[in-house]
Amino acid sequence: MSNQDKFLESFKDAARHTEEQRFDGFDAVWQRVEQRLDEQQQSKAVIFPWKRILSIAAAAIVILMLGIWRYNATAPFIAPAVDVVKVQPVAPAVPQDTVTSSASNSTVQKLAPVKEKVVALSQKDIVVSNTTSTNTGNHLREVATPLPPATTLAMADSLQTVATIKQPETLTGDLQDVVVIGYGRAQKKEAAMAQAVQAQQQQQRMSQALQGSVSGLKVKSKASSPAPPAFNYSTPGAATQVRIRGAASLDANDQPLYVLNGVPVSNDYIKKINPSEIESIDVLKDNKAAAIYGSRAVQGVVVINTKKRTKKEDAQVDKLKLNLQQIGVSAENGRLQIEPYPIEAESYNPFVENPFTNPALEPLSTFSIDVDNASYSNMRRFINNGEQVPPSAVKIEEMVNYFKYNYAAPTGNMPFAMYTEYSQSPWNNGHTLLRVALKAKELPQDDLTASNLVFLIDVSGSMNEPNKLPLLKQSMKVLVKQLRAVDRVAIVVYAGAAGVVLPSTSAQYKDSIIQAIDLLAAGGSTAGGEGIDLAYKIAVDNFIKKGNNRIVLATDGDFNVGISSTGDLQKLIAQKRQTGVYLTCLGFGDGNYRDDVMESLAEKGNGNYAYIDNLQEANRVLGKEFAGTVHAVAKDVKIQIEFNPQHVQRYRLLGYETRLLKAEDFANDTIDAGELGSGHVVTALYEIIPTGADSKFLQNAPVLKYNNRDKNNTRYQQELATIKFRYKLPHESKSTEGLQVIDAQSTALATSSNDFRFAAAVAWFGLVLRHSEFIGETKMADLIHLARYAKDTDIDGYRSEFVRLVETWAR
Repeated sequence: MSNQDKFLESFKDAARHTEEQRFDGFDAVWQRVEQRLDEQQQSKAVIFPWKRILSIAAAAIVILMLGIWRYNATAPFIAPAVDVVKVQPVAPAVPQDTVTSSASNSTVQKLAPVKEKVVALSQKDIVVSNTTSTNTGNHLREVATPLPPATTLAMADSLQTVATIKQPETLTGDLQDVVVIGYGRAQKKEAAMAQAVQAQQQQQRMSQALQGSVSGLKVKSKASSPAPPAFNYSTPGAATQVRIRGAASLDANDQPLYVLNGVPVSNDYIKKINPSEIESIDVLKDNKAAAIYGSRAVQGVVVINTKKRTKKEDAQVDKLKLNLQQIGVSAENGRLQIEPYPIEAESYNPFVENPFTNPALEPLSTFSIDVDNASYSNMRRFINNGEQVPPSAVKIEEMVNYFKYNYAAPTGNMPFAMYTEYSQSPWNNGHTLLRVALKAKELPQDDLTASNLVFLIDVSGSMNEPNKLPLLKQSMKVLVKQLRAVDRVAIVVYAGAAGVVLPSTSAQYKDSIIQAIDLLAAGGSTAGGEGIDLAYKIAVDNFIKKGNNRIVLATDGDFNVGISSTGDLQKLIAQKRQTGVYLTCLGFGDGNYRDDVMESLAEKGNGNYAYIDNLQEANRVLGKEFAGTVHAVAKDVKIQIEFNPQHVQRYRLLGYETRLLKAEDFANDTIDAGELGSGHVVTALYEIIPTGADSKFLQNAPVLKYNNRDKNNTRYQQELATIKFRYKLPHESKSTEGLQVIDAQSTALATSSNDFRFAAAVAWFGLVLRHSEFIGETKMADLIHLARYAKDTDIDGYRSEFVRLVETWAR
């Protein structure tokens, strides 16, 4: 006997033993089955073994089903963990020879004279529904009922669940067919959801791996609906927003370029990476990114290297490192050494501090005034955010000029008054400080000329941040509220292109102007040059003679379409300046902020520049100091100081590095200089090494053969220096000149004015932030003490805020 025959005999013995215990009519049934098996045995020569096994298995299943049926005829049998549902009889609805299964939505035609049909359903096919059959006359009705979770779990241990479909006739005749009704898996939806959750978890882990790995990289998952605490994932398939701070944004929603093991890959591919396989993640921005990947890197590049790489990938990574080294980025210990500061992508105009100068060689110091104070509020933003302050962002003159000082207003027809004070330097022993200050006259509100304002607002994608366009809109509303009915406002916006949102409108319709501001939204690239052209055109078309014609440019300075380079923008503004329209620049935001562009545009446009870091600053610049911000009392204001070598060994101007002029430019009326607004105060500080003082900053001066100065001349023995100044009235083209002599006698620092000591403290802190080489070791406690006891009345609290900032930074 073959192994197969032995297997069949064993199977029949086991089945007979089981069924004999189930019902009395087993022998008759089994005899019929054996007859069929014998017929199959005769044809085994032409039937493949697997077909024989299937046939026998089917027969065994029939026997088991018959046994269950016969057992149910005498005692109800309930399968473990299966619900039984009683269904009332219903009227016949289908022909006698039709069986309908509502659970499967299928109809099996012409099954008569089948006396009994056995349906075998595997456990994996019945996981969320149970079928209960009821006999209604000669017809069958099946009802699908949901199984509770406990039922599904209990059925996991069963090999199969058996349901019997019966007709009322007694069991007679031959067994003709076995009908198996398959049920679609209700698990599919749950399985799909599980897979989606698993993918989302992988994406979440990848996002977490990217987040915080390198400065300037921000990862944010977008969820379309709030998730319960136990299911804290975004909607499957929702986009993960990866923003690189400092990248020149064409669209705030665009994704950076991903480079995996030296090869650019898609965003979807990155999500599939196992975070545990990541060796390093780095970010390239701006020029460094574009130098390797061109325009594809406009949003920055995320460089990812994994631990396991093929030889080809190793070669690609080596090539990438070589390319990075060629643009000044080194790769050490598996990571890229990119920039020293976390805000490196922000753009500032680098400059070298003014050195100490020998008055015997260069007695003249000439510069244009600067009323800008953007550097202070920008510095405040860095400190409040817990970030390092880049040295190039620190401008001593702008920090000092942020504060108001108690200077007397000018008298007569002069647009401003000049004041000087000479005392000791707090940071270098033996050195002295000279303060030169201008106080502009303050125009009463009723005396302000009518304003023709054009708001030029950047609505590009890079402005789509809370501290950009939303803050900008609130700030412009503050300005609108200061306007009178005689003033006019137009609104021009620019992104991929420029357009007019609001034509020139009387400020008596404030609601309409504010409504137009509220409707602004960010998106697209930044065609700043086109916007400037359009804004100047509207300003000229609505020009008010002897009025205040001004463009208020509000942006982060990130121009990247059309005229976008700083040099080209400067030329454009210099040309437009000839129209008599002034320019005020308001800076917003961080990450890709272009301080260098903003400063240069304001300088070339006969205007001023402020940085708005919060609504409080907007209220100060555009509310309390509105007149000084947009109404000028003098333009092209220049200062030239001649130092007396009899009292001065060396001098240096603190700040104003970008405002220095040649000596011959002072009397040249074609040379542009700074604007002085209503009520503005301008302060300049000179550090001096007096004659006879010993200092480490002294260098031996060369002996000049042709120096005709008479060192024994006592004519100007009491004079430290002579100050000259030149200015033009706002609507005139000819300058007026004046001068003032400074006495050589200095006072002790303790007896100097509060204004002098507080200005000195602000300048001192600026030198510390710049890591200046011209100061010795600084004890921050001394600096804080100097500022704290020079606060004076401090009605607005700005000086107290400065003390808190220094204390915060010093911790």
